[in-house]
Amino acid sequence: MKLIIGLGNPDTKYQNTRHNLGRMIIENFIQQHKLSLKKISKLSAQLSECRNGLEPARRDGFPFSKTIIGFTSEYMNNSGVAVSKIAQFYKINPDDIYIVHDDLDLPVGEYKIQFDRGPAGHNGVKSIVDHLGTQAFNRIRVGIGKSDNIPIEDYVLLHFTKAERDIINDIIPKVVQELEKIIEN
Repeated sequence: MKLIIGLGNPDTKYQNTRHNLGRMIIENFIQQHKLSLKKISKLSAQLSECRNGLEPARRDGFPFSKTIIGFTSEYMNNSGVAVSKIAQFYKINPDDIYIVHDDLDLPVGEYKIQFDRGPAGHNGVKSIVDHLGTQAFNRIRVGIGKSDNIPIEDYVLLHFTKAERDIINDIIPKVVQELEKIIEN
């Protein structure tokens, strides 16, 4: 079983900001595959289940590889609380966890998939490392660039410029395809 979580903040005022890019990608994936999200308060998350082949999961006695996909109801800096709860509830090993998140160290439009990498200053990832007790999980880092003139804590909460939004609209389908490969393999 795999877990794919897109990081972001839950309030609508953060919607479409740089820091919510991970959540935006998961929302796009869920919409594209016509999955339905279920709010699960005890796990502090909104989740959907799908099996290999990207169909909604069924419990009909046939073996399949299930993937839990969604996002947390926690704020970015507390993401680890929910990720840990979900992993424990579904008995998912850290090496089967995939975290999709924004990354200041990559230019807008670039992404990298990496395993067992430290948080590099990303507080959401740091929270996950702290709550799981390991950094041995997968990360899909999606670039948001950075500014020399704007403090990081302000920059990540800004909306993308028009030019950046065009690039983001091109990169989201590519990351969604990577998620499809992860689920299907």
